[in-house]
Amino acid sequence: MKKFAAIVLTAIGAALALPAAAQFAKPEDAIKYRKNALFVMQQNFGRVAGMAAGKIPFDAKVAAESAATAEFVGKLPWAGFGPGTEKGDTKAKPEIWAEKAKFDDYANKLEAELAKLTVAAKSGSLDSVKAATNAVGGACKACHDDFRAK
Repeated sequence: MKKFAAIVLTAIGAALALPAAAQFAKPEDAIKYRKNALFVMQQNFGRVAGMAAGKIPFDAKVAAESAATAEFVGKLPWAGFGPGTEKGDTKAKPEIWAEKAKFDDYANKLEAELAKLTVAAKSGSLDSVKAATNAVGGACKACHDDFRAK
C-alpha cells in the first residue's frame, strides 16, 4: 500500500510540476520564478525563525500563518530548475544538474521539514517551533552548502 501511495503521489507531483515548467517561455523566466518563490519562502520562514531566536516577539497566529505559507511556497521553486536554467542571473551551481537526485533529495527534505514546522507552529508551542526551525534551517544550509554559489 505504501508503494502504491508513493507512486500516486509521485504522479500527482509530476502532473502539478509539468504545467509550471511549461509556462516558462525562456530560461530567464524559470530563474526569476524560482528566485521569487525562494524569496517568499525565506521571508515567511525568516519571520518564524526570528520568533524562535527571540528577535521578534512570539505570536502563535503569525507563526502558524507564516509557517503554512513557507510550506506552500516551498513546493514551488523546483519547477524552475529545468534544463537550460543553469546559466544566467543565478547562484545555482552546475552541480544541481549533475547531481539531480541529490538535489531532489534536499528539496524533499526541506519540504518535509517545512511541513513539520507548520505542525509545530499550529501547536502554539514556542519550544516546538524552535526545534522545527532548527531542522528547517539545517535543510536550507545543507542545500546551500552543496548547491549555491557564494
